[in-house]
Amino acid sequence: MSSDRKIIADTLESEETRVAILEDGRLSEIFIERMWDHQKAGEIYKARVESVLPGINAAFVSIGDGRNAFLYLNDAQGMKIVPNQELVVQVTKTARKNKGARVTPRLSLPGRYLVLVPGGGETGVSRRIASEDERKRLRHFAKALRGDDFGVIIRTAAEGVDEETLAKDVESLLALWREIEHNASRQSAPCLLYKDMGLLGRVLRDEVHGGVDEIIVDGEEEFGHVNDFISRLYGTDKPHVVLYGGVVPIFEYYGVEREIEGALDRKVWLRSGAYLVIEHTEALTVIDVNTGKFVGDLDMRHTTLATNLEAADEIARQLRLRSIGGIVVIDFIDMEFEEDRSCLLNRLEEVFHSDRSRARVFSMTQLGLVEITRKRGRPDLRSVLTRGCPFCSDTGWVLREDTVAMSIKRFLRKIAHANRAEALLIQASAPIAQYVGDTYLQLWEEELERRILIVGMPEFAWSKYRVELQGTCEAVERRAKQMERRESSVVVHRSSAS
Repeated sequence: MSSDRKIIADTLESEETRVAILEDGRLSEIFIERMWDHQKAGEIYKARVESVLPGINAAFVSIGDGRNAFLYLNDAQGMKIVPNQELVVQVTKTARKNKGARVTPRLSLPGRYLVLVPGGGETGVSRRIASEDERKRLRHFAKALRGDDFGVIIRTAAEGVDEETLAKDVESLLALWREIEHNASRQSAPCLLYKDMGLLGRVLRDEVHGGVDEIIVDGEEEFGHVNDFISRLYGTDKPHVVLYGGVVPIFEYYGVEREIEGALDRKVWLRSGAYLVIEHTEALTVIDVNTGKFVGDLDMRHTTLATNLEAADEIARQLRLRSIGGIVVIDFIDMEFEEDRSCLLNRLEEVFHSDRSRARVFSMTQLGLVEITRKRGRPDLRSVLTRGCPFCSDTGWVLREDTVAMSIKRFLRKIAHANRAEALLIQASAPIAQYVGDTYLQLWEEELERRILIVGMPEFAWSKYRVELQGTCEAVERRAKQMERRESSVVVHRSSAS
């Protein structure tokens, strides 16, 4: 575990919340939640079965937004699933690309130290707790705490925790489940019954036990929530909670924005001068390891092993950072000696041991290929921030419209801090200007207390934008009309309230 671990929360924008985990000053994980994201993992719905397809052993169920969710019939053992049936389900995988959310009727409610399983009879202990004596102690508590109509699974954070603390967690989760049951009995499907904690709350619940030194938040309201949350969880040795009040946006100040941009690059340079190339396909992710500028200090054998070992460390970090799941094939530099291959495989096992998304490392082929499978916990970073390029039939990719829009919003907030100009005239590429005008402009004007006009510039690159003018409303409007008269292809977008 890193000796210096921080959680940085960017919470000022109403449209988006971002939470970063920094280890020794480097970004290790990034979580992003947007206000229009539907069916987040953990949410519980009262659903209606739309269709049952025995041929693929699945059913499609309506959970309320017009996009049906997918339910494996194997998850509903002991239940007869028929069309128009109402049942309570939980989202296990969020919708991604052209796939709807995946749901299950087997529910679970995570707490700080354990997971309550309504309707289950199981007891379990996290496999990440290595000590057999501690596992035996916690399994004994789990059996004592389990009820007739619910099971209990002990989380990794419970290591060293006493039975009384675990019992309080059960009590709290059981009260929540009774409330969900009550709401389900009174409401018609499809409807939302339970929404998990907000993004920051979920990260704190799942990550704070990992030795976090500092939590830095840029919003006063969230700052209060975090202090309350930490006070409930900790008696002593609490992480230090800081309210960031700088003018420079918090992610920019801590270097997170730069690292997010780097996490979208194909090429990743290692400190030695070697590099990785990361390629995504529909079925798997391929990573190529290259010596690059690294020539080593000894012979070729030691240079190759050193490069591969350094690459293994960075690959584990990149998979976490980019939230890459599924099948990963790594083309390491060929190694002649079996002991070197064993050394590399041992390093891979070691670096993936602390990964919360379970990873399995397979043996190495004679060509130096290693296959890794990693559990898919949430959409990968590239799919969250980018989309297929509209100019080249999706053979490349560009930043998503909402990603560019949020970059513009943070830029405008920085300007609003610096001066009190009545109005702003922004230039952006035509598709982005259209998107901002249709989606955000009125909201931004209300929040930033400025008149905002955004001009679609046909010659601008997709993600390029800049401020054309700051000043009075009259001056900005006059300049916008001049631009429209000068070139017919220029479109000025104004909010409906303007």
